[in-house]
Amino acid sequence: MLDLLPNLLVAGFYAAVAFDFWRNGKAKSSADHAPWHHVAIAIGLLLHGVLLSKSLFAGGFNLGLTNALSAIFWLTVLIYWIADFKRELHSLQAFVLPPAAVFVILQKLFPETHMLPYADQPAFMWHLVIAMLAYSLFTFAALHALLMAVAERHLHRKPTLIRLPEFPPLIPMEKLLFRIITLGFALLTLTLVSGIVFSEQLFHQALKLNHKNVFTIISWLVFAALLIGRRQYGWRGKTAIRWTLSGFGILLLAYIGSKFVLEVVLGR
Repeated sequence: MLDLLPNLLVAGFYAAVAFDFWRNGKAKSSADHAPWHHVAIAIGLLLHGVLLSKSLFAGGFNLGLTNALSAIFWLTVLIYWIADFKRELHSLQAFVLPPAAVFVILQKLFPETHMLPYADQPAFMWHLVIAMLAYSLFTFAALHALLMAVAERHLHRKPTLIRLPEFPPLIPMEKLLFRIITLGFALLTLTLVSGIVFSEQLFHQALKLNHKNVFTIISWLVFAALLIGRRQYGWRGKTAIRWTLSGFGILLLAYIGSKFVLEVVLGR
């Protein structure tokens, strides 16, 4: 139980900020709590990062399922924390922080061991870092798209299961969404290219058409179509949200789905 306390502490920082936003947002603007929120999230990120480093580098490089999810949401919270300095994205706390709090606890409760055999290869490590950043950006984009969907329904006074005290303006939210998707798409492209380079170096094969790579390529095509549709046809609103969530869902199947099947279902 004592081993779980650091993880609970990190989850507590994340949950406290989210809870404070919900509790006080209806009474006054959550912007009044922004400095306190930023400090609490920063402490949570620092502690979370320490826990991740100990878990990831225990006897090698352990990127098991729960470690991977915790790392992705650590990066997602970091992206939110940085983005919120210049933009009023406080409402996104309700989407970003709760799952981060859950996965930092699951990381300790359900440790999965998956030691990466090529962690000493620079090409592989660069590929891995770029891939994790791409997944985190698309996770942020998907959560941002969900917030936009809720905000749009709220704007049109439609019923919704999620009620937040305030929303940022939709137009700036949409611009930020496409900036995130553009950056994530560039990193996903680099992920595919670096994966090909790494595969050629080790296996003398450009790309294996396995479950993970096929779904990653499909996701890349979805996001490419979304960016082209935005540029050529002015896609926005519900169309942009649907394509974003579809692309993220396919990417989730590519990485998390394959890791879940291999590590949890098949026990490899």
